[in-house]
Amino acid sequence: MKKIILSTVAIATMAIAGGDSSTMNHENSDATNSEIEALKQQMGAMQTKLSALENKEAPKAEGVLVKSNVPVINFSGTHYLGFVNSKDGNDDSTNRFETRRNYLQAKAYFEDNPKDYMRITLDTHNVDDGSATVGKDLDGTWNVRLKYAFLYLDDVLPNTGVELGQAHRPWIDYEEHGSWNYRSISKVMVEDDNAAHLTNSADIGVNFKTKTPYFSSELGLFNGEGYHNVEDGEALSGEWRLTGHLLATGKEKSKKSGTYANVSFFGQQNRLSNKHKNEDLNWMGVHAVYNQPEFLVAAQYVTVDEANAAYKGKGYSVNGEYRIAPKWNAIGRYDFFDMDDNSGEKKRAIAGITYAYNHNVEFIANYLKEGGSNLVTNNKDQDAIMLTAAVEW
Repeated sequence: MKKIILSTVAIATMAIAGGDSSTMNHENSDATNSEIEALKQQMGAMQTKLSALENKEAPKAEGVLVKSNVPVINFSGTHYLGFVNSKDGNDDSTNRFETRRNYLQAKAYFEDNPKDYMRITLDTHNVDDGSATVGKDLDGTWNVRLKYAFLYLDDVLPNTGVELGQAHRPWIDYEEHGSWNYRSISKVMVEDDNAAHLTNSADIGVNFKTKTPYFSSELGLFNGEGYHNVEDGEALSGEWRLTGHLLATGKEKSKKSGTYANVSFFGQQNRLSNKHKNEDLNWMGVHAVYNQPEFLVAAQYVTVDEANAAYKGKGYSVNGEYRIAPKWNAIGRYDFFDMDDNSGEKKRAIAGITYAYNHNVEFIANYLKEGGSNLVTNNKDQDAIMLTAAVEW
């Protein structure tokens, strides 16, 4: 094999060098010499690769060879690592190290259209069931569960792509990438247990995603139970996000260094959900965010007009970020949710400092206060000091 390739290169070299030298001027001679040198370099590279393969060694400069039916596979990971000191209303204090999220993701891009791909995302989950299975107590065991598994096809309609499978639901991903950038320390208001606690970020279904400079949207139909609840097939959930981009940034990714102003209308019409006590869950909200390189401010209002009593109510959330120096940010957030059945309210406050260690690692130190009379944590106020390392690769 090596001799065949080297002979081919040598023949090509002689063919270039064997031109009519009587008509070749100095300029053409320089060009020919350059071509010969380039072929020599290619021949040397081929010889190195072949030698490595013959010796059963991977070429060090090229990395490990991977075979696939697609031209490009992109691997990435996200990790939220932390330590928490917390104290409840009875002055009971706890200290614990945490690994809150560990995402492993792969995207396989297709040859016919490089914007089409298949994505799979796995996440670790700490089991908290207190049950015994096959004689072993699984409480505290780390399991891996599926977060996303969807096919994305670009431009199936004008300016519109579609996710099909276990896909993004329309709201949470948008808020976490353009308004509240710190999922590592807190979920957004509509997801957090001690806030509105209405939905989560992924479900099995279809999501049409439209992007234009002044308008973007997501319109989806899903099972409605979320990615870690049982689906009984009795009803589906219609979900939406409609966003106006006042500064014509609708086709761009939201970045801290950019300037954008967006107003969104979002919500769900979720019928007969197991997750929500086998009752309908219909809610909607409005959200506004303004960002420029120096700071970000955002606010939203959410109302639940039809739901089980454990979910029905209304509330709001405000958050901000001030970039005090290169790599340093000050952040703050306040959530309030009032239950309609007079069972109480939920309040959360966050204040912290962030430091971008490098492109892959960000450190966060923050204070978290949770209070009210309808908390998941046994209706006890809680104060916590949190230290976090958010890692992306």
